[in-house]
Amino acid sequence: MNEDRWPALPYDAWKDTYATLHMWTQIVGKVALALAPPLNHCWAIALHVTACGLATRPLPHTGRFFTLEFDFVAHRLVIRVSDGLERSMKLEPRTVADFYMELMPLLSDMALGVKIWSMPVEIPTPIRFEDDTVHASYDPVFANRFWRIVARLDELFTEERCGFVGKCSPAHFFWGSFDIAVTRFSGRLAPPPPGPAFVRDAYSHEVISHGFWPGSGSLLEPALYAYAVPDPPGFKDAKVRPDAAYFHQELAEFILPYESVRNAKSPEAAIRAFVESTYEQGADLAKWNRAALERRIDARDER
Repeated sequence: MNEDRWPALPYDAWKDTYATLHMWTQIVGKVALALAPPLNHCWAIALHVTACGLATRPLPHTGRFFTLEFDFVAHRLVIRVSDGLERSMKLEPRTVADFYMELMPLLSDMALGVKIWSMPVEIPTPIRFEDDTVHASYDPVFANRFWRIVARLDELFTEERCGFVGKCSPAHFFWGSFDIAVTRFSGRLAPPPPGPAFVRDAYSHEVISHGFWPGSGSLLEPALYAYAVPDPPGFKDAKVRPDAAYFHQELAEFILPYESVRNAKSPEAAIRAFVESTYEQGADLAKWNRAALERRIDARDER
């Protein structure tokens, strides 16, 4: 049963598809970046879970609106326009350069032309999209598995934020880091962090964030994560649930390996325990005003 709801996603088996898909989502994400309003914390340019995959929000373009959706059921990138026009591209083994050189002219042919910066971000050795013939893998089975995991986490993360009435992001997918995340805010300003402008904007206020990504760098396995910015004293030594969760010193985040979630008696209960315990520990140690930021959900409210 867990295999159906929480399919296996071994890093080594799909890492090439992951690397290619990461670059494809960055191309689409940069189209959103060029056209979406500059909503704080980059919320307007994140991708959102749909019934078939991941999509942009409606993007304005000369009096029309359009969306780009990665359909991981039919395995195509679909462009839908407010006037009824629709085009698609196949998701199949192809280089990033080939994907980029088909998509950009296609948008122009649909009178949706846009100019983007073609350098990938948030990766150690970027290659311009038009020059990237290195990444060319696409396994539809693993692409579909990844989306199914993200879709189920979107549901759980959204449920978990329901009791929080302070400022909170939606659950959404960031194409730069290739993760789904949900972030709660205390309402208090945070010390300006180092880094580029988007990092300073993301962490302008105190946050506790939860998410999931397929792994990279020093953690080559899919995992859920939790972190607080600023990191309150004692947070890394806090006792969190479930037992499989631990604090990763290099990442400075709590980690819950996805494989331990899959093997849990109730994966959903393990995820909820991780989100709730890391939030509670972080909020208490940072002295958030939890009475003002939370509401108790009574069974009578569930109609």
